[in-house]
Amino acid sequence: MFESAEIGHTIDKDTYNKEVPVLREALLQAQYRLREQARFPVLILINGIEGAGKGETIKLLNEWMDPRLIRVDSFDVPTDEELSHPPAWRYWRKLPPKGQTGIFFGNWYSKMLEDRVHRRIKKTDLQLAIDRAQRFERMLCAEGMLIFKFWFHLSKDRMLQRLESLKDDPLHSWRISPLDWQQSKTYDRFVKHGELILRRSSRDFAPWYVIEGSDERYRSLTAGRLLLEGLNAALDAADQPLTQPHTATVELHLDQASLLESLDMRQSLSKDHYKEQLGQEQARLSQLLRDPRLRKRGVLALFEGHDAAGKGSAIRRVTGALDPRLYRTIQIAAPSEDELAQPWLWRFWRNVPARGQFTIFDRSWYGRVLVERVEGFCSPDEWLRAYTEINEFEEQLVDAGVVVVKFWLSIDKQTQLERFKEREDTPHKRFKITEEDWRNREKWDDYSNAVADMVDRTSTEIAPWTLVEANDKRFARVKVLRTLNYALNAAIS
Repeated sequence: MFESAEIGHTIDKDTYNKEVPVLREALLQAQYRLREQARFPVLILINGIEGAGKGETIKLLNEWMDPRLIRVDSFDVPTDEELSHPPAWRYWRKLPPKGQTGIFFGNWYSKMLEDRVHRRIKKTDLQLAIDRAQRFERMLCAEGMLIFKFWFHLSKDRMLQRLESLKDDPLHSWRISPLDWQQSKTYDRFVKHGELILRRSSRDFAPWYVIEGSDERYRSLTAGRLLLEGLNAALDAADQPLTQPHTATVELHLDQASLLESLDMRQSLSKDHYKEQLGQEQARLSQLLRDPRLRKRGVLALFEGHDAAGKGSAIRRVTGALDPRLYRTIQIAAPSEDELAQPWLWRFWRNVPARGQFTIFDRSWYGRVLVERVEGFCSPDEWLRAYTEINEFEEQLVDAGVVVVKFWLSIDKQTQLERFKEREDTPHKRFKITEEDWRNREKWDDYSNAVADMVDRTSTEIAPWTLVEANDKRFARVKVLRTLNYALNAAIS
């Protein structure tokens, strides 16, 4: 895989000086087309051998192009804040928006390669890391992102020659870092495992480009040409018709009870029993969230449900007995322009809890497979793809120690109608009812099918759904608290 990058490619000075002005102009034009169209972002991953010109090439590209539209991030040793979140959080929060370019040094490939070279992980762990990176990149590309993966290469002989030539040079010895010397000792393992990573992670949607780094003119022109060609191809690409995906619901009703209809909506609590059990569960929740063992875990509770099912009141009972410093509530509405410029999960990744934090989502990423699906705000391909992306997202949260608890609050159609009318007739509740609520009610069956699909496809062992019978608000609130307490207790037991 690296043979072509070890044969000593060179470009003479005259050719280089002739081609650079043309390349620079073309890159700027492509960059401004990208900004004006704002159809997709560009992400460039930088990896390879130390001393192969990674930093020099990116510095040059910043000179050739408009640096205002490029952001360079380096992911070296993670900060305390980054360590307190799931590993992917540090990358998600730095993704470029549509119309702009992001350059990542020390990205996910650097981490897995370094860990394998220094034997911190086994071969099976490396394969799992590669697989996870592939799913991440596939999702980003499906969201429209254009990904370039550059590996800058030097043969072992050329790397050692470079070190020898610089070590005694008083004017240039500073260019040698401790990492250069370290890699000179681990070069063979680095290349071996690097080749495995490239082989297994170079895909049509995000291929690797290996660039020989011994000649700076060849290296610079090659990187610039690859970037230009790929960027122009993406800008010029016509919209291709999509193959119709499988959009049939998992649950075919065939005159049988649906998932939601199978719930026993008659369950209720008397006022006295409610007060007693509510106090007990709130006290238990307060104690659990103060347990020192939970300081190493994040806690995430999300609430979805029918309109007027009582999500807000259930959340208030959860937070009612807690110190405001112990939790944070995230209200999810229609995405902003900044959020629309990013992959759809970006706004949720930004708000995942760190260790020792409790975050409540009032509506969540499941809007992609509920309201966006039913109302046609995304294509069938997008909401079908979202099931896999959601399961992967939640798996990463759980793997990082986050306790994930998911609630669907369900009411029947008649109860919803009664609550809608009550809201209209009560002055201080009228703000809760809108024309959109009435319009959504007309699509009750479509939403029921979407909920059945959602539960069947995303209720997993690590992040199961809890369906809450919410015709009786008192019963629903206690069930929510009891379920949350059970999950927290199980996490620390």
